[in-house]
Amino acid sequence: MLLLRAIGLMFLLTMASLLPSKAAEADLRATIAKFADASGFSATEAVVRELTASGDPAVERPLSALADGNLYIRKSDSRVFVGKEAGDGIELLDPLSGEKAADAAKTDLTKIKVNNGLRRTIRDALGTLTLRAKDASARLAAAMTMFKTPDAANIEPLDAALAAETEPAVKSLFEQARAASVLVSDKPEADKLAAIPIIAARGDRDALSLLTSVDANAPGAVKGAANAAIGHINSKLALWDAGQNIWYGISLGSVLLLAAIGLAITFGVMGVINMAHGEMVMLGAYTTFVVQQVIRTSFPGLFDWSLVIALPLAFLVAGLVGLAIERGIIRFLYGRPLETLLATWGVSLILQQAVRTIFGPTNQEVGNPSWMSGSFDVGQLAITWNRLWILVFALAVFAVLLYVMKRTPWGLQMRAVTANRRMAASMGIRTPWVDALTFALGSGIAGIAGVALSQIDNVSPNLGRGYIIDSFMVVVFGGVGNLWGTLVGAFSLGIVNKFLEPYAGAVLGKIVVLVLIILFIQKRPRGLFALKGRAVEA
Repeated sequence: MLLLRAIGLMFLLTMASLLPSKAAEADLRATIAKFADASGFSATEAVVRELTASGDPAVERPLSALADGNLYIRKSDSRVFVGKEAGDGIELLDPLSGEKAADAAKTDLTKIKVNNGLRRTIRDALGTLTLRAKDASARLAAAMTMFKTPDAANIEPLDAALAAETEPAVKSLFEQARAASVLVSDKPEADKLAAIPIIAARGDRDALSLLTSVDANAPGAVKGAANAAIGHINSKLALWDAGQNIWYGISLGSVLLLAAIGLAITFGVMGVINMAHGEMVMLGAYTTFVVQQVIRTSFPGLFDWSLVIALPLAFLVAGLVGLAIERGIIRFLYGRPLETLLATWGVSLILQQAVRTIFGPTNQEVGNPSWMSGSFDVGQLAITWNRLWILVFALAVFAVLLYVMKRTPWGLQMRAVTANRRMAASMGIRTPWVDALTFALGSGIAGIAGVALSQIDNVSPNLGRGYIIDSFMVVVFGGVGNLWGTLVGAFSLGIVNKFLEPYAGAVLGKIVVLVLIILFIQKRPRGLFALKGRAVEA
């Protein structure tokens, strides 16, 4: 007997829990049926708003179908279905459950028409429905959509969502979306004055755009409050813009560091003005292109590792070409800087033409691995992953090179030749081989710079030409042969360039930087960090 009572009680509780859902479903079906009687877009919009007001996620199916033009009325009984084309006919699906109901000929159905205004209403309605989604990211996306498209109709759903929300970040965005909707509604002035500080606290360009619109249309105290908030946001954004320019400058500086660091070594140790240095960068970029082509055709699963594979290969290719140039041409021209300059310029033209012959004159496609794609925000700063990784890579190359120069026997010999070539030779250092290996090292570093630059620039025969002048400016400004000077010089020139570009333009900005460097060199001919040594001082 007790068991029967328990079973009976459980049955009653189950039925009681199902009744509200069945009643809610019946109400939804009754509302959906109103589409059959809706004449005109305004009447259809009223039904859409009624469905949205239910807050039931089940209405997403019919609303999405309506937006896509796939909601039909069967002429025989005026029932509403989601339609799916199947051959010459239409497969009819239940608007709530999605289960197949029947098939019908196109002539037996009437498609519910929509226009762009109605689609916008449906889009906003679908955003409102996701306010109650289980996934927090979906709720955030819905709140963001409502913030960017404020509507007085959003206030009630947002109030309900705020009462149920427990995540602080989501709740904050709900409050901002509600405040935005209040500002475009006919709410009392006190409510709008309370909403303005919430929008101002957001402090981004979306908030600025909204408050600018309010300032243009609102009267009295609301206009004054909006104007004051706009001034506050503009001051805040000016600081973020300066920070963005600094980031862009650091990003450019990391590129200049990679392009110039090899030149700083060869110029400092050998005194050679290598006009083919940019072509070493180009060879590194084309090595990356070849590696990716092989991986695409033969080992597509390794594409994310393409840059890791390309780095040592680019170093070897550019380093061997540099070694051949030094042993074949430059070693016969030491002490004749003008002839060395002309000879390396000729080599650069030969290398460019060779690449044009092999790969063609057009740009080649080099893809970004997944870990270098996309971007993220830090406050109001937009930071791309490829630029961030290039900065990390440039600093890593600098650290390794600094270790080689300071902590290895070969680095000691290189510094000895830089400081006093004759004394180094008298101590038994084979200066010709130091020169050859130094030139190969500088060229190899330029090659791995090309791997990095292939991710942010066009890979073409002219790739190196765009960096050779900037590289020389970095080396001369920082101090010939000094790695720390190259680091400081690259980042300094990068930041100065990015602050000048908004006012002077890219080309005129570079000219201004060049003039400033010339004036600086007049005062400090040896650059920021001059090397000490008898050969230098002589």
